[in-house]
Amino acid sequence: MKNDILLRAARGEETERVPVWMMRQAGRILPGYRKIRERVKDFQELVKTPELACEATIEPVNLLGVDAAIIFSDILVVPEAMGLDYQMLESRGPIFEKTIQTQKDIDSIRIGSTENWNYVVEALKLTRKELNERVPLIGFAGSPWTIFAYMTEGKGSKTFSVAKRMLYSNPEMAHALLDKITQTTVKYLKDQVNAGAQIVQIFDSWGGILSPESYEEFSLPYIAKICDELSKLVPVIAFPKGAFFSAKAIAKLNCNAISLDWTVDPAEARQLLPGKVLQGNLDPCVLYAEHAVIKAKTHKMLEQFGSKKYIANLGHGVYPDIPMDNVKFFIDTVKQYQSK
Repeated sequence: MKNDILLRAARGEETERVPVWMMRQAGRILPGYRKIRERVKDFQELVKTPELACEATIEPVNLLGVDAAIIFSDILVVPEAMGLDYQMLESRGPIFEKTIQTQKDIDSIRIGSTENWNYVVEALKLTRKELNERVPLIGFAGSPWTIFAYMTEGKGSKTFSVAKRMLYSNPEMAHALLDKITQTTVKYLKDQVNAGAQIVQIFDSWGGILSPESYEEFSLPYIAKICDELSKLVPVIAFPKGAFFSAKAIAKLNCNAISLDWTVDPAEARQLLPGKVLQGNLDPCVLYAEHAVIKAKTHKMLEQFGSKKYIANLGHGVYPDIPMDNVKFFIDTVKQYQSK
């Protein structure tokens, strides 16, 4: 591989510089992506067309110079594969036609299989071929709790009170659904690895809305099951967004790296996550600033984390209205940085 710096860093090996990539790097900040979106009727058509997903995946490698490509897809592949259809509305996000509310609902959904996400498999194979070993290819999935939240709530929410209600009113039923989601996610990620993903990330996007006690009962154990299975195959990154309150428990995950959101102090993360590679965690809003500010904030972040066992990233996905020039400046700043 011409550039395997991300894989080496994820394994905890010494690297000549800090590797860098960004969540949501293949999105509306890029002109090519906007042109692709004009060619399809909706977001889901893009995700389900391997050639277009491949094109969107590779564009940030070409234009931004990131050290990895992440397959263009969506975490909601999993609930759809389990039998819950949804629509992605431009201004509102995902809307599910049916939600899971009863044990009968849980019994009615399936554990997904390759045929349900074959379009992602084909996109990965095509992308791996087109990358021609330039950089590693990242696969991903949502955490079981995050998928659970959408499957029970039916849409995005500030509180996910419908989802959380099940945790307290019927925990046995909640665990039954989480187990089915976990089984599906393990199969899905293994298929991604077999199709060409060389490292995977688990997005626990809604972990932070739980209490520490609930998080360690309803989210973390299921992430752990995925890590235990996938870490046998490739490096695994877990992203427990907003859940650093459970850092000591997160540290026990059988994964290589922990991605951090921008609310986490790097020094505290080093102390509470000993031995883990850390990833993150610049506030994406910094990239709205002038280049001098971006450079200063990025250098401060790099100094705080240090160059060992570290992957530079944002603390969340890049926002669609951030200027591409600022995004590239951030990438270049990291790549040109020399630790003292």
